[in-house]
Amino acid sequence: MDNTLTLLGLLGTRPSHGYDLKHSYDRYFGAQKPLAFGQVYATLARLIKNGLILTLGEESGAGPDRKRYEVTEAGRSRLVEWMFTPDIPAATLQSNLFAKTVIALLLGDDAERLLDVQRAEHMSRMRELTAAKRGATLMNVLMCDHALFHIEADLRWIDLTAARLNELREQVRAA
Repeated sequence: MDNTLTLLGLLGTRPSHGYDLKHSYDRYFGAQKPLAFGQVYATLARLIKNGLILTLGEESGAGPDRKRYEVTEAGRSRLVEWMFTPDIPAATLQSNLFAKTVIALLLGDDAERLLDVQRAEHMSRMRELTAAKRGATLMNVLMCDHALFHIEADLRWIDLTAARLNELREQVRAA
């Protein structure tokens, strides 16, 4: 997920302070991994530098002065471009699991065990995500479903690779 454009999108809903923006991000997207305040303010500085947002001014309070930020027209254009440019599914054909499998075969190690260990890890994560869906908001259910569908695809790949491991072993040796 592109945190910069996600923060820009949240800021596009209304002018906001960095503090409030961080909490909005965490409410919608940070259930598993909240955004650090430092990352929010570094991102806001880059967005200002790139002309995508501007500072509306500072407000004094009990603590340090708080800046309010607003999206510029260039920022709104960038948001529209980002939202309606389709993501390329798996842009590369490289994956860590595939690399581990080939390296295990090259080293003469137990690739079957590697796939079994990975399958168990995927199944454990599926159980966690399924449990997290119980009583969750629709937003959280949909995020969990997205992750579950990707894990299911990985599991299908693991099963297919396990079934073809002898043939892959032959090709790796011959290469």
